[in-house]
Amino acid sequence: MDAPSAGYAFEYLIETLNDNSSKKFFNVPKLGGTKYDVLPYSIRVLLEAAVRNCDGFLMKKEDVMNILDWKTKQNIVEVPFFPARVLLQDFTGIPAMVDFAAMREAVKTLGGDPKKVHPACPTDLTVDHSLQIDFSKCAIQNAPNPGGGDLQKIGKLSPLKMQPKKLPCRGQTTCRGSCDSGELGRNSGTFSSQIENTPILCPFHLQPVPEPETVFKNQEVEFGRNRERLQFFKWSSRVFKNVAVIPPGTGMAHQVNLEYLSRVVFEEKDLLFPDSVVGTDSHITMVNGLGILGWGVGGIETEAVMLGLPVSLTLPEVVGCELTGSSNPFVTSIDVVLGITKHLRQVGVAGKFVEFFGSGVSQLSIVDRTTIANMCPEYGAILSFFPVDNVTLKHLEHTGFDKAKLKSMETYLKAVKLFQNDQNSSEPEYSQVIQINLNSIVPSVSGPKRPQDRVAVTDMKSDFQACLNEKVGFKGFQIAAEKQNDTVSIHYEGSEYKLSHGSVVIAAVISCTNNCNPSVMLAAGLLAKKAVEAGLYVKPYIRTSLSPGSGMVTHYLSSSGVLPYLSKLGFEIVGYGCSTCVGNTAPLSEVVLNAVKQGDLVTCGVLSGNKNFEGRLCDCVRANYLASPPLVVAYAIAGTVNIDFQTEPLGTDPTGKNIYLHDIWPSREEVHQVEEEHVILSMFKALKEKIEIGNKRWNFLEAPDSVLFPWDLKSTYIRCPSFFDKLTKEPVALQPIENAHVLLYLGDAVTTDHISPAGSIARSSAAAKYLTNRGIYKKFQEDIFILKCSINHLLEMIGGNNNVHLLQGVKAVLAESYEKIHKDHLIGIGIVPLQFLPGENADSLGLSGRETFSLTFPEELSPGITLNIKASTGKVFSVIASFENDVEITLYKHGGLLNFVARKFS
Repeated sequence: MDAPSAGYAFEYLIETLNDNSSKKFFNVPKLGGTKYDVLPYSIRVLLEAAVRNCDGFLMKKEDVMNILDWKTKQNIVEVPFFPARVLLQDFTGIPAMVDFAAMREAVKTLGGDPKKVHPACPTDLTVDHSLQIDFSKCAIQNAPNPGGGDLQKIGKLSPLKMQPKKLPCRGQTTCRGSCDSGELGRNSGTFSSQIENTPILCPFHLQPVPEPETVFKNQEVEFGRNRERLQFFKWSSRVFKNVAVIPPGTGMAHQVNLEYLSRVVFEEKDLLFPDSVVGTDSHITMVNGLGILGWGVGGIETEAVMLGLPVSLTLPEVVGCELTGSSNPFVTSIDVVLGITKHLRQVGVAGKFVEFFGSGVSQLSIVDRTTIANMCPEYGAILSFFPVDNVTLKHLEHTGFDKAKLKSMETYLKAVKLFQNDQNSSEPEYSQVIQINLNSIVPSVSGPKRPQDRVAVTDMKSDFQACLNEKVGFKGFQIAAEKQNDTVSIHYEGSEYKLSHGSVVIAAVISCTNNCNPSVMLAAGLLAKKAVEAGLYVKPYIRTSLSPGSGMVTHYLSSSGVLPYLSKLGFEIVGYGCSTCVGNTAPLSEVVLNAVKQGDLVTCGVLSGNKNFEGRLCDCVRANYLASPPLVVAYAIAGTVNIDFQTEPLGTDPTGKNIYLHDIWPSREEVHQVEEEHVILSMFKALKEKIEIGNKRWNFLEAPDSVLFPWDLKSTYIRCPSFFDKLTKEPVALQPIENAHVLLYLGDAVTTDHISPAGSIARSSAAAKYLTNRGIYKKFQEDIFILKCSINHLLEMIGGNNNVHLLQGVKAVLAESYEKIHKDHLIGIGIVPLQFLPGENADSLGLSGRETFSLTFPEELSPGITLNIKASTGKVFSVIASFENDVEITLYKHGGLLNFVARKFS
């Protein structure tokens, strides 16, 4: 893989930043002149990376010129892209690191030096992204989540647990309660233990107080359950260069990426260049709100980047999205996000870049922008880019960026015309321009089964009732008219309640979309405060939880004084991670489950996340709505989504007076004032300290430091994969596919988004039986790969998501079309992606899926080549091999990317 030095072809573009600086940069605007000036900002970042990495080998001068000629080459040519860094999270990151460990074994077997195998690109790995909830609210006596951990087997609680001390008031005359917050804790739940390095303040006079007990207990179980994973990660951080592990208890990948890892402008050996990132999480796109080019890719592509190879992409169309006007005072940032999401989805931006500009952009805070960028996967764009502007710089200054670095950053970005301001001499020319007037956006939620199905809050009751009537589908449940008013009584904690269609049973303020946005989180807290003061409450059978993306959120919720009120309503902090959003909610009570089954009720989950597919939160909860954090709290108080907030009260106060949503909804001015007072520099400093110091459990965790990982042959979790078992020095000739059976015959719109990578393992599944036979099922509740919403047509008469044949050596996939990332994944693991000819499909060809199929390959493959498939019925039909370039063909011939890279090291 030897090649000339990167950037050699364009060394003449290197300049110093200014006369008094040793910092250098590639002055790319000089390369293109007027062509450069009309490029979209996101394409300018691609161009800079191409110029800087041009080595005539992996990045050719032709690639650079193709990017410069984006206007005429979009959707036509494929170009390489070298991101500045990689971000891994736990569940999808561990396979990447396991593959690196296995590759070391393979390289040694082939006679190479295993020490050469390490990431060539800076790689950050977050340990506790996919938090599982074992305890919720303040009920520490709750039994652990079935299958989620056995405390007796894991061992006693850590000796790090500390009993809280009652803090003195120090004479403050404004103190309204004791510092242990006991007077406000729901069910007398108190903050009773502290996790190291997590900044919690007394809500009354900003004295340090301990973390909620639920955080401590959930983290304790996580350390016991995931010890093997944590030890492997620690070994990885020791032996692999360029790998940094974010310690547990810190926060999830995209949150830490925003608050700590983002540079905006990279500096490496005095060379300045734009920050960019790819990673194994769809939420990577959040950083585009900071002017950082980034998006989520598959594990195979990520590993390629980690090994110094580029990501390959077709030069995309760039849709310019002009924002105008200003939003209604009652509209939250999440309403803006969902409104823009729906508009972009209707316009059709799949597979494209979106770039925002216009007067409305300057009205959006950085957290608003990152939340909008985070929803990219839901409207299908590769990324949504907000160029750096004055709002970005002010945000970075507020969060503690070094002033000298900020000055260099501003000077550099302006020098290479990556800084957006109103004085730009020329605006970019986009593939298409759309306009969104922020005045048109109204408060809304999304559901009941898909994030793109947006419902105005004012229409929620009528829309839900329409969903009950409609036939089963994306919006319908087909409940008979005479059963739509059915109720089922339940007895819970000494009281009687009635469940009906629309009853809320899960309400979660979680981390995926908006915990990084203080305005909506504080709005939820202020609404909770007003609700508690008005005497409102949440019914105890509703599974409520609060799972911030990082300790920073806990900090400002606590310092602003709203955290105890959220706890009073049951929104107790359970830890830092995805939790409910990936199906890791605490189990519903048996009485609720029985009532739902007895009445065949369409009960609801309401969460402030970005995924709400049917069955994702819980198998028995059929309707799930995405909502802003304050609306999650409001629907939890109401206890139903079948309510018109304009005309129906949330409840009554102790005097019997009706309390409506508008009575407790905080004004934008209130939220802004609290945000200014409490979202402060110290939060970001605290996060930095937490990451750099770690915590005692992690710091004292033992892990090997050998060159090769000592695999445990008895492990049911981390095993050396078999990818390299038969690896030869050179690839063998392509073998025909003969008499292959169909494993899955699926319908349209199949996506891995329906797979929860961190949900419960069904007790009747093969995985559960495997674990149970080894006596460990009760202690583990990990990956689940079941397409709950996809039906195998080979078995549709008997249920659906099972297989006729075992999964043994899939060789090909045949589909009408592919999303690029899924096609790339198939090629990356050595599976050929085949595509029906235009206008043809299984039905038009009369294929049942019960035939066997044979396919031969020519000696030389070429992009888009047509091949013939012969069915056992005698039918012969043509398909397209969906290879886009010679690189993909080379990878397929090697049996996938891992084999290709291992051979390069040997």
